[in-house]
Amino acid sequence: MENVTALTGLDFSPDINFARYLQDIRKYPILSQEEEYQLAVEYKKTHDKKVAYRLITSHLRLVVKVVSKYKGYGLPINEMISEGNIGLLYAIEKFEPDKGFRFSTYALWWIKATVQKYILNSWSLVKLGTTAAQKKLFFNLRKIKNSLNLMDDRELSSDILNDIAKSLDVSVQEVTDMNMRLKAHDGSLNVSVDNSDSDGGSEWMDFIYDNKPNQEEKLAYRETMDYRRRLFRQAITVLNPREKDILYRRRMCDDNATLDDLSQVYNISKERVRQIELNSIRKITKAIEVMQ
Repeated sequence: MENVTALTGLDFSPDINFARYLQDIRKYPILSQEEEYQLAVEYKKTHDKKVAYRLITSHLRLVVKVVSKYKGYGLPINEMISEGNIGLLYAIEKFEPDKGFRFSTYALWWIKATVQKYILNSWSLVKLGTTAAQKKLFFNLRKIKNSLNLMDDRELSSDILNDIAKSLDVSVQEVTDMNMRLKAHDGSLNVSVDNSDSDGGSEWMDFIYDNKPNQEEKLAYRETMDYRRRLFRQAITVLNPREKDILYRRRMCDDNATLDDLSQVYNISKERVRQIELNSIRKITKAIEVMQ
């Protein structure tokens, strides 16, 4: 699926000024209902990028309007707008113009869905086992608290809890639990650990260490092992069948054979089996040294 930047030429990365973005999208005309319908029908038939361009750019202001209602969640507005723009793309792909609805009405649902999903995924406590009902409670509780000028860190009285529970048709316990989740914000990894000079102080990020191999180390290990296997496969060809069998059964099997087992198989002494094993290793080692 084409992204909004590719279709419109509008870049909305974190370093782009928000005011400049708003200024840029105002130049795109708002479509009438008939224009929306004709373009939607044409795109359904042709999937023409130029048609998609007109539908997208005429609704970029709708995305900003939706996102403005979610500014209180403390998330970067540019990222929320980017998510809302993705919702526009989904709407264009799935819209059925002949069902009688306006494209803007249909797109509104997708914009809200993608923005809300981004918000929920950005609140780690909300991500833990959040059901559809809890998602609805999350956004509705936030809206009610804002309308009552209740800060997230303020304890709710029993009367307020009962009123909210009744208005949302949920239990008081559900409201209490969700309110606790709203109060528990994630901490930044860039917060200073001590009160020392800001230029030299340590951040939480400095103490996070992943001892797992990175991608470069994994790739180097795979290449090294592949190289060693190739060398071994070539070097083992210097052994005769008996030497290969003894070395394999002594060193390369899950259930290694004993010297006594092999002495009976080949009707030789255990000491002779040991000599053949060690001699085979020396021959392979010498062959590998020559090839390297």
